[in-house]
Amino acid sequence: MKNTVFISFVFIFSILLIHPLPAQKEVTEYNLRSLDTLFPNLSAEQRERAFSENGYINSHGKNQPLTLIPAPGYGIDLPTEIMRANPTYLTESLLIIPYSGRTLTKLDAYNALGRISDLQGRLYNSRTRGEEVPLFEDATRITSNRRNTIPDPPPAMELPSSETVYIRLRDANFGNTFYQADFTPGPYGVTFNLTNSRNITYILFTAMRAGRFNTIIYMEPLEEGMLIYSLAGVDVSDFVANRINIPSSIRRRLQVFISWVSDGLTY
Repeated sequence: MKNTVFISFVFIFSILLIHPLPAQKEVTEYNLRSLDTLFPNLSAEQRERAFSENGYINSHGKNQPLTLIPAPGYGIDLPTEIMRANPTYLTESLLIIPYSGRTLTKLDAYNALGRISDLQGRLYNSRTRGEEVPLFEDATRITSNRRNTIPDPPPAMELPSSETVYIRLRDANFGNTFYQADFTPGPYGVTFNLTNSRNITYILFTAMRAGRFNTIIYMEPLEEGMLIYSLAGVDVSDFVANRINIPSSIRRRLQVFISWVSDGLTY
């Protein structure tokens, strides 16, 4: 009996050496989705502008509907997220960065969003000053919403499950402003949710209470290139609304954020 078992084992082992079992392929990539799948109702003009240098961007006043509506069921319902804060003004944006040399990944998107210091010095066209000036004169990470500054970390080698950072931006119009930024990787993309963690003041008046300025940036590698889909909402006091063109102000800030992220993808 023992000889029979031994002979059977040797026979099976010999067969495996001649015809080894097929190797299990490690799943390291996913199928890229397409822009038309996520945004099936884009007009020809919106699609063309999405592939332009500055992308498609549109500002809305009170009670005006959004024009960028993602398809339901794909996990990028930014309108629902942004409306939780009941904003009175909204700005939406869509930009596709074509690949150059290699397909970008979620990790590329996360690292681009992590370079907070690169927000410093980015210019915008100031109508009141009649020239281009830095929107954020300083941009830095801080510890737990305090003033202690910390440097940006080196590029990550893998995605975290989630991350929260605190940011201080010295705004050209509002002085020092403080934000909480939440990074949330998903199955296909990365979400960056920026909210003012303290009141924002304007000429000693409270312009926006904490939690009333929200910007959400969603990035996903698509078949056509890296998607940067953004939505910003704000609820301001009547004092500020009567003195500042709020839709234009949000638009300029979102444009700066988008250029910051776009440039971060080229590192």
